[in-house]
Amino acid sequence: MPGLGLFMSQVFNGLALGILLALIAAGLTIIYGTLGLINFAHGALFVVGAYAGFSTYLATESFVLSIAAGALAAMVVGLVLERGLIRKFYSRPVEDQILVTFGISIVVVEIIRAIYGGIGQRVPVPSWGEGVVDMGFVTYPLYRIEILLIAAVALGLCWLVLYRTRLGLIVRSGIEDALMVRLLGINIQRAFLVVFGVGAAAAGFAGMIYAPIVSIVPDMGFRVLIQSFVVVVLGGVGSFPGAVLGGLVAGQILSLTSLFNPVYSDVMLFAAMALILIVRPQGLLGVEGRA
Repeated sequence: MPGLGLFMSQVFNGLALGILLALIAAGLTIIYGTLGLINFAHGALFVVGAYAGFSTYLATESFVLSIAAGALAAMVVGLVLERGLIRKFYSRPVEDQILVTFGISIVVVEIIRAIYGGIGQRVPVPSWGEGVVDMGFVTYPLYRIEILLIAAVALGLCWLVLYRTRLGLIVRSGIEDALMVRLLGINIQRAFLVVFGVGAAAAGFAGMIYAPIVSIVPDMGFRVLIQSFVVVVLGGVGSFPGAVLGGLVAGQILSLTSLFNPVYSDVMLFAAMALILIVRPQGLLGVEGRA
């Protein structure tokens, strides 16, 4: 049996992974809730953010600028894709949406591979994130704790936009009844464009803050994308609090299962999703009937 120190280390690893998944899934679930779009290109935007941040760090050696560049690059790429192609598929069948966004994802990843190659790249931990923290029961890397705080602040800002601004009111109303919002004379498409951009920026932001923990490779977004979709199902489609809760639950499942047998970590995550779909199909915090 693992000792207390190892167990608590895995719990904190689960929190760090979970809050990153929550950040990615929050953008994913808002896009799906507002636009009805199943965006399989979201994982590619995660990769765009990681590589844009990596390039910025090589040029400036500023981690803060790298985070900003990662979020901005993912947002710009996301908006270009949305205006150029994706918006034409909002009213198309789900199968068409999956095919076009999955195809976009492959193209974006291969462009990145052509530019950077397939060899993994590393972003060093920033100077303010070096070292460890002795908590008494476990010694834990400082940067992973800082990730918790950084991602929590980003999620808090997203919550403020959604629940404390006029734009957020329009978006949440559009999720519930887009036709009624249009009848009130509100340009909901413009609001939804902003939502798509924010969701893309969240993916890029997460990609860069995650970069010092893992090796950056072009295919790193696919596994994150799958896990993020599971998070959306766990928390409930269109539910921002559900994305946060689902991310934290998924992070703990992946981390604690890896403590005993890493081979079964993804298996347990999908088993949890299947159980939720059986017991509560709308998700932990989702609204019944929303799809």
